[in-house]
Amino acid sequence: FQHYYITNNLRITMILLGLLLLGTLHISTALDNGLARTPPMGWLNWERYRCNTDCKNDPYNCISADLFLEMAKLMKYEGYADVGYEYINIDDCWMLRDRGADGKLVSNPELFPEGIPALADAIHSMGLKIGIYEDYGTKTCGGYPGTKDHIEDDVNLFASWGIDSLKLDGCYCNASEFSTGYPAVTKALNDTGRPILYSCSWPAYLHDKPNVPYGDIAENCNLWRNYADIQDSWNSVQNIINWFGDNAGNLASYAGPGNWNDPDMLIIGDYGLSFEQSETQMAMWAMMAAPLYMSNDLRTLRQWQKDILMNQEVIAVDQDPMGKQGVRVYQDAKKKHEYWSRELADGSYAVVMYRRDSSGLPKPYTATFKQLMIKTKTAHVRDLFTHMDLGVYTDGITATLPPSGSCKMFKVTPIKSQF
Repeated sequence: FQHYYITNNLRITMILLGLLLLGTLHISTALDNGLARTPPMGWLNWERYRCNTDCKNDPYNCISADLFLEMAKLMKYEGYADVGYEYINIDDCWMLRDRGADGKLVSNPELFPEGIPALADAIHSMGLKIGIYEDYGTKTCGGYPGTKDHIEDDVNLFASWGIDSLKLDGCYCNASEFSTGYPAVTKALNDTGRPILYSCSWPAYLHDKPNVPYGDIAENCNLWRNYADIQDSWNSVQNIINWFGDNAGNLASYAGPGNWNDPDMLIIGDYGLSFEQSETQMAMWAMMAAPLYMSNDLRTLRQWQKDILMNQEVIAVDQDPMGKQGVRVYQDAKKKHEYWSRELADGSYAVVMYRRDSSGLPKPYTATFKQLMIKTKTAHVRDLFTHMDLGVYTDGITATLPPSGSCKMFKVTPIKSQF
């Protein structure tokens, strides 16, 4: 009996020590960079410039150091940085097809003749930050060297270059490896001692599968792509909004300071969106507490496009310090219009009334405060695109919306509670 008692106690002690060790490992590998307390903002080349490395025939649009420096200067000196945009992000195709003799990644000297560190220094000198792209698999999506089997070396290299943000894609690997691969990069980032924003594509490859491990993703990443890549069309933007609306109840609970769902880039200023649709993308990204990464040509934007991208009242919703993601609270039976609501830190609410259908004339719509999940009978209402106080509304808001993807965005401040 005594032998059994000692053996059993030893077994229990070993189990407890094992659990304690697992807990310690769990804590030590969680992302710990103190970044993205509000959704990050900046510019990312991918949607607009893709993998254009032909600087000989298309120097104006190839993904060279010159392009990134031009965008950084425009972001700095045309006012984008003043309203919160700060990251200049390099996407795929920046490197050579093979690693160097020492096993390290090598930037393409035709695109970056002075190297990435020199570009980082120049961007930092403007008070901005620089981001870079890699892939967890054996190759990037464009076929360049991936980081698998080179995680520590690659992450340490990025830190030595002065990189401030890492986007990690998920091509050329089995999605079953993500649950160990992405956290391994998290640990390597922590170990550098440099605060590097971490953007994961982990759930984007799982969005059509059940039980996406968002708890683990939020523990290891600052932001994460959830769904398909955005394309330069209203249909693409609308599909993303629809998907987030259908899944908001699951996604919103994981968003908050340090952790954000990412519906992909802002394409305002490209070729696919009308004025109304551009307002809608900006409004809906703010409602979703999304990272605001422009992918456009800042050299050619029209004034109305700049005004939308630098609308400080809409940006304030996106950057609200409480970080509570907005959700779709109403959709009509025919899915022609819908309402979204987002609670803000000051006790007010951001509201979007969004018309999806493309038929007929402008129509009036009424969103009741009850539909908007706002517990009040009367409220002050402000239009965040016209920058006008609309006065005191009772029971709800009526707004006229034209067809084909228009919206109205309001800040609603309850006057009194009904309790």
